[in-house]
Amino acid sequence: MSAAPGPAQVAEKFAAAFGQAPDGVWSAPGRVNLIGEHTDYNDGFVLPFAIDRTAQVAIRLRADNTARLLSGYGHQGVVSLEMATLSPETMKGWTAYPLGVVWVLRQMGVDIGGFDLYLDSTVPTGAGLSSSAAIECAVASAFNELCGAGLTANQLVLVGQRAENEVVGAPTGILDQSASLLATGGHAVFLDCRTQESRLVPLDLAAAGLLVLVVDTKVTHAHATGGYAARRASCELGAEVLGVAALRDVAAADLAVAAGLLDAQTFRRVRHVVTEDQRVLDTVAVLADAGPAAIGALLTASHASMRDDFDISCDELDLAVETALANGALGARMTGGGFGGSAIALIPAAEEPRVRAAVVRAFADAGFTAPDIFAVSPAPGARRVL
Repeated sequence: MSAAPGPAQVAEKFAAAFGQAPDGVWSAPGRVNLIGEHTDYNDGFVLPFAIDRTAQVAIRLRADNTARLLSGYGHQGVVSLEMATLSPETMKGWTAYPLGVVWVLRQMGVDIGGFDLYLDSTVPTGAGLSSSAAIECAVASAFNELCGAGLTANQLVLVGQRAENEVVGAPTGILDQSASLLATGGHAVFLDCRTQESRLVPLDLAAAGLLVLVVDTKVTHAHATGGYAARRASCELGAEVLGVAALRDVAAADLAVAAGLLDAQTFRRVRHVVTEDQRVLDTVAVLADAGPAAIGALLTASHASMRDDFDISCDELDLAVETALANGALGARMTGGGFGGSAIALIPAAEEPRVRAAVVRAFADAGFTAPDIFAVSPAPGARRVL
């Protein structure tokens, strides 16, 4: 994967496209969810960290009511529309992410007129690393500053979530935007998705001689498709039958009773969420007591739960996890919404060449598309960079 262009390069590309310098450049990262999958929309706990792969947007406000958008990563041509026509129905393809944020901010009373926008991103799309949230958070941060909206980071999280839910049509929680907006370097973000309270948890992988290796399986997923929505519907059904506001309110000790009240599939969905919430809490405690080298078993147990109870893994993800574990990984799991995307492996830094080579060989032997493999480290959150 290529390194992100610097902010000055993004500004130069903007000027080449639109004929003037931008008012500024803003950056927001993708994320790896260390643990806590499909717990966010169940009012539960998550532990993501921002990664050193970012979306950058250069923006200049216009005196008229025309919006012009250009993407620098694989999309051709400037998309232009009049702000008076802006609605969820007029936003298609990649523009739904930046324009969705603009639409939400305008719905909230933020005075956004015309603008030019250039987008460049090195967060791989469809890989479960929150490429969409990175775009949303960069755009939200930019207009929050340019228009003097004065919104807090937590408010901007909800702006991005609303854009996903109401414009893109993906029924996501607040995990992705929270990681992108609240993170700092060298830390994970421990987030209570019910209260939106968060705290930073030290995750100094380098000091422990560790790294997180991402294996992008190249099996593309999309939150707006049916699998994600079906899992959410199962969770809502489980909560309704169990008489709780959300699965956050079900304890592990309640699962024996739940098994007698739910059909087999719904019970497995519920069991994943309940046990995953506990794994997040356990991971935070272990990080504080023993450091990152001790969390591997929790990561691996999380993958087994997603594979067997939540049914969101796939052959490529399972192979990546199994191969990494067989070649020195301390723990491994799929990350993101599932049905494709990426796996992560927590490995001693010295084992990186061995794990990389083993995964590439395993994918070739299985006849799978060659994966993209890269290391990530906990990085800063959304901010102005020029």
